[in-house]
Parts: sequence; C-alpha cells; structure tokens
Amino acid sequence: MRTNKATDVDDYISTFPENVQILLKQVRSTIQTAAPQATEDIKYGMPAYVFYGNLIYFAGFNHHIGLYALPSGNVEFQKELKVYKTGKGSIQFPFNQPMPLELITKIVNFRIAENKAKSIKAK
Repeated sequence: MRTNKATDVDDYISTFPENVQILLKQVRSTIQTAAPQATEDIKYGMPAYVFYGNLIYFAGFNHHIGLYALPSGNVEFQKELKVYKTGKGSIQFPFNQPMPLELITKIVNFRIAENKAKSIKAK
C-alpha cells in the first residue's frame, strides 16, 4: 500500500494508475451497492466503510487489491477464499484475475448482519 494522505476515497483512488483505478472503483461501487447505508471514510490511510461499527476496508497495492473484512469475514468465507492469499483479516485479489465482485458483495452482506447483531446484543 502506498503512503496515502488522501482526504476522501476519490482522492485516494486518483493516486493510482488508471488500470488500478478501474479495479478500485469496481470494489468501491460493489461495497456501496451492498451497503448503501454505510458511511464512507478514510481510516488507516485506506477507504473504510462504517455501519454499526467498522464494516470493511480496501486498499490498492502494487499487484493486488487488499480487502479487509476483519477475521470473521475470512472465516465465514474460507472455502471461497482458498484460491486467494489471505491473512487473519485480509484478502488479496490479484490484478491478473477478475475481481470477485459477487464474493465481495456476500462478504459485505455478512459483515452488515454481523455488525447489526452485535449492536442489538450491546443494547
């Protein structure tokens, strides 16, 4: 990930080469469609979405887009994610493969349900 001092997501995306911007915009649009009620922000230097708490993040790198669904998102979708490099709460989607937009939608929907459930339990 680049050291990025972006103040908003448009600014963040504009710092990447055009081919990467296209992929970042696809991921952004997918998240916004799945979670239209989420607030968009920049946190930890990357695009972040908040809905009943931190929902999901994404970031551009030299060879992939990182998606951060927190550990629970990775655990829930481990079968679908086995073809990607993952960490405890991170997923790497390489540029040389199609962006798995349907999978990203499923992950976002899972995280929305998870955050709502946590919010209800906290009350």
